Amino acid sequence: MSSAKSEEDTASSEARGLAAERLTFFSDAVVAIAITLLALELPLPEGATSAELLRSLGHHRSEYISFLISFAVIAGHWRAHHRLFHHVTTVCGGLLPITFGWLLMMVLMPFATKVIAEDGGFEFRFVLYALVQVVALALFLVMTRQIQRQHLHRADTPPELFGEFYRGLGTMIAAFAVSIPVAFFTHWAYACWIVIPFVGNLLFRLRRPAARA
Repeated sequence: MSSAKSEEDTASSEARGLAAERLTFFSDAVVAIAITLLALELPLPEGATSAELLRSLGHHRSEYISFLISFAVIAGHWRAHHRLFHHVTTVCGGLLPITFGWLLMMVLMPFATKVIAEDGGFEFRFVLYALVQVVALALFLVMTRQIQRQHLHRADTPPELFGEFYRGLGTMIAAFAVSIPVAFFTHWAYACWIVIPFVGNLLFRLRRPAARA
């Protein structure tokens, strides 16, 4: 009876581990598709001469810059997801809808990128893009909390891992959230996405030696 119970528990554990792997592979595939869609939206330069092609490239610079920004954002999400799920050993019911909500934001990223690259109505376009980022980051934060709270991670997971995720995600959420009201006053609202994380990391590094002392 004890042997049968042990085999049953082992099979259940293996099934949960397989579910975690399948969710990771599926997430990787969706992120890869989102990045591919970003590239498909890039406009082709037009012109019969080199000078005309260069002028056309300059005319579409906003689309190209938006592509690079979104590529970096999605790549950052994938890197964080890969790092987090490297330690995940099982999946609970609550983690699935959160993950699918996050994946929905990844799929929406090419659409938001196309919108922000258009001319006119800067405030609306900027706010839409920033909101997609805030929701995506918030969902990732909830996902991280769910994994920690439900103990879905390996026993040898570094204890500081979740703290790093909370701090990094919180800083990025603040950066995109603060940029939303700033966008109604200046087009330099983009700077919030760089300045706030930079200042946050700088303050953390300055406080860390003091805490150790």
